[in-house]
Amino acid sequence: MGRRTGDETRALLLRVGMQMLLERGVSAGVQHIRLQEVLRRAGLTTGAAYRLWADQNDYQRDLAVAMVRLRLSSPADYARVAVDKLIADGAPGDDIIRAAAEAHVRTSAVDVTDPTDAVDAQQFLIALALRTTADTWPELKEASRQRHHESIAAFAEFYAYLMEAYGLRMKTPLTVTDFTEAMAAMGEGFAVRAMEGLEHPVYHAAEDDDVPTGEWTLFALGVRALVNEFMTPIDAAARMPFADAPVTPETPIAPAP
Repeated sequence: MGRRTGDETRALLLRVGMQMLLERGVSAGVQHIRLQEVLRRAGLTTGAAYRLWADQNDYQRDLAVAMVRLRLSSPADYARVAVDKLIADGAPGDDIIRAAAEAHVRTSAVDVTDPTDAVDAQQFLIALALRTTADTWPELKEASRQRHHESIAAFAEFYAYLMEAYGLRMKTPLTVTDFTEAMAAMGEGFAVRAMEGLEHPVYHAAEDDDVPTGEWTLFALGVRALVNEFMTPIDAAARMPFADAPVTPETPIAPAP
């Protein structure tokens, strides 16, 4: 095997550092990823690293940026998986809200059984934790902004798909991007609570309660409130289909983009 180039060595050491972050979880933080340990795991000498980074702080900065930029799946994939079959089966809008919200709550708590999904959830939480410290380095702030814009674009497309499926439009002068930004703020806020070890509230609504019957996470109720405030049926005379009525056979179901 030929000798690695500087770029190849840099990519290897960042990849090893990211793997260590994923193994150790959110609590580790880049400050606990020591360059000497990364070098040992990669089977390289100290000189290989210090030709690329002036010191450990420089390496940790680049590691934080690389971790924030890492995507193991598309941002909205977990939500699509949770609701696509429900939509195809003509499920009521409340069922869509509950399923998507529950998937987010599980992801935030890394409460998933599939090992691949667990790693994906871990990566999301680590990146979110790093983004809360974006002021540490200008490069990290820029990476954080880029990740945010990518996520907003992906979820805006997903919400537009749901709106078309359930015959909804945004209330003027609001846009689907406005709705997506509000959803992101709420979703990421609950994810931060999960990292703090705070249990997510769950409610069991009976028939005589004001909240629709069934089990609701607090996040799902927040989503429902946003849907009702941001969206309205395209047919103004119709009931709010996304909030409380099933899709009819005549309702067009948009294919997933």
